[in-house]
Amino acid sequence: MSGARRRLARIAPLRRAVHALRAGRLQLPRLHRYTPRPMLVTEAHRPDRPAHPAVDAHNHLGRWLTGGDRWMVPDVGELVALMDRLDLRTIVNLDGRWGDELRANLDRYDRAHPGRFVTFCHVDWAEARRPGFGARLEASLRASVAEGAAGLKVWKDLGLSVRDHRGQLLRHDDPELAELWSAAGTLGIPVLIHVGDPAAFFEPVDRHNERLEELLAHPNLRLHGRGVPPLRELLDRFEAVVAAHPDTTFIAAHLGTAEDLGWVRRMLTSYPNLCVDVAARIAELGRQPRATAALVRDHADRVLFGSDIFPPRPEPYRIWFRFLETADEHFDYSEAPVPPHGRWRISGLELPDDVLRRVYADNARRVIPALRR
Repeated sequence: MSGARRRLARIAPLRRAVHALRAGRLQLPRLHRYTPRPMLVTEAHRPDRPAHPAVDAHNHLGRWLTGGDRWMVPDVGELVALMDRLDLRTIVNLDGRWGDELRANLDRYDRAHPGRFVTFCHVDWAEARRPGFGARLEASLRASVAEGAAGLKVWKDLGLSVRDHRGQLLRHDDPELAELWSAAGTLGIPVLIHVGDPAAFFEPVDRHNERLEELLAHPNLRLHGRGVPPLRELLDRFEAVVAAHPDTTFIAAHLGTAEDLGWVRRMLTSYPNLCVDVAARIAELGRQPRATAALVRDHADRVLFGSDIFPPRPEPYRIWFRFLETADEHFDYSEAPVPPHGRWRISGLELPDDVLRRVYADNARRVIPALRR
């Protein structure tokens, strides 16, 4: 057979496929419908409860994220029953806000079910629109703690969208905020800060973005091209705050940046007043299980279990238990057929029992004094 004939023979199947596509006889699945079934045969362990009674140090139970007109959890009694089934001793509610809304959260959760909930407050960033806001934010924090707030929650809008009286973005290390961070240390409460967002949200929404499908489905999550600071700048400014306030305990929500565990390790090594929670970052951590397990083992007193599962549901919690406790490989990290973040699977950490005990509850009780009452 001549060289030309051999080349024609090789491309003949491709030609037939192209003709079939054009004739409508062959249908290829669209990418968003592509859900391959792994052929791997792997072990599967599905714990119903955590190895130790757990504290969920990062959750949302209030009205703030629902638009203010309804509670995240309609029936608190049903939630307590679910917590009993899952051996969740306490949930930290990060939705306290301030004033009347804080009191409503405290009445509904903390005071109605002592020991099962503790609520963090916020401060009203609208105060930054007038000069001298630092003192007013400090006074608000003191009033909220006197009311019963167990800590201060700072959402990602600080550094991304909150503006001061000059119309400039308000940064974490703005001198006016030093009074607020110092007051938290004086009051003996932790500051849980959500810095930035997943790294892919800061990147162009193109064929290289690993969370392209998520960003196309939820374009409001996109940060690239919206005039926000780079993620690295946000992290640097957060580090400046942690370094400048050694007497204040900070908890970096979502590890600060779960895509760069080298940064997390350096921060935990450098700053004894810093802890991290793992909430909502199972997708990032589960695809680097060896590095994650080593980080948690090496800083076993500084990592807090948190879920960010709202409203709370049993199956996502059980996926977390499987991830933290087992050596299972290549399993789904979401209830959805296609995971919401990216088309990958995760593997378990198989953390030692003494580390699990600290991560699940002991660390939270140490850094959140209200949990010890």
